[in-house]
Amino acid sequence: MRRKRQFADLPEGEDSALNYAIMKRDLSVLDMVEQAVIRKQLLLSYQTVVTTNDPSCAAFYEGLIRVLDDTGRIIPARDFMSAVETTETGRIIDCIALEKGLKLLARQPDLRLSLNMSARSIGYKRWVRTLSRRLDADPTLGERLILEITESSAMLIPELVIGFMQEFQAKGVSFALDDFGSGFTSFRYLRDFYFDIIKIDGQFIRGIANNPDNQVLTAALLSIADQFDMLTVAESVETAQDAAYLAAIGVDCLQGYYFGAPTIKPPWEQDPVHGLRA
Repeated sequence: MRRKRQFADLPEGEDSALNYAIMKRDLSVLDMVEQAVIRKQLLLSYQTVVTTNDPSCAAFYEGLIRVLDDTGRIIPARDFMSAVETTETGRIIDCIALEKGLKLLARQPDLRLSLNMSARSIGYKRWVRTLSRRLDADPTLGERLILEITESSAMLIPELVIGFMQEFQAKGVSFALDDFGSGFTSFRYLRDFYFDIIKIDGQFIRGIANNPDNQVLTAALLSIADQFDMLTVAESVETAQDAAYLAAIGVDCLQGYYFGAPTIKPPWEQDPVHGLRA
């Protein structure tokens, strides 16, 4: 009887208070994001990716979508993307991020920018139409655009992703496999994908200078990248020790809070007269 009373206030079919709480949280997050989309309160934040041989030089910047809640707080993608990833709102957010990123590339001819995408957006007409039209109007944008896709997303529909990559690599676009090592990418598909860049997941990078297990695993990932002639980026670099170790083992580029947090005020906004210095 006690158990029955415990769940008496839950909707029919809900047998777990935890599941119900998660559902309510996700609905609240989804509503917040939908309102931000309606109010056009979305922006890109930028994090630098530096070259290992010269950390003062930016290889490229990653554009990260952010939303503003009704109090004006900036909400990072990790706090809402899981709730909207499979929804129409998630596709709209991908479109807005792409539109903002391509407009920025048009304004900043010295900039190279990466943007996150979902495999689900390949079948979303607005997203593909935006990408195609912008590249057709200015082919130089493709040469400076990197599209990042996670292992888990790429493996949803690998054949479709492979075809999409081949089409747009012909237009100069580069592709990065994000969070490499976090999922279960089939090595057969990795061979077929022909990614240009591999971004090694931060779980292998944080504290690597003093973690023999992560050193072995990262060395294995670097060997795979070298075999397929892919540029390597270490994510979540947070200390000078880790940066030095990664440089010593041959990682090409580094990204993380040690080199700068994501910011809505990147160098070209701070110094609009001189633009990029990296």
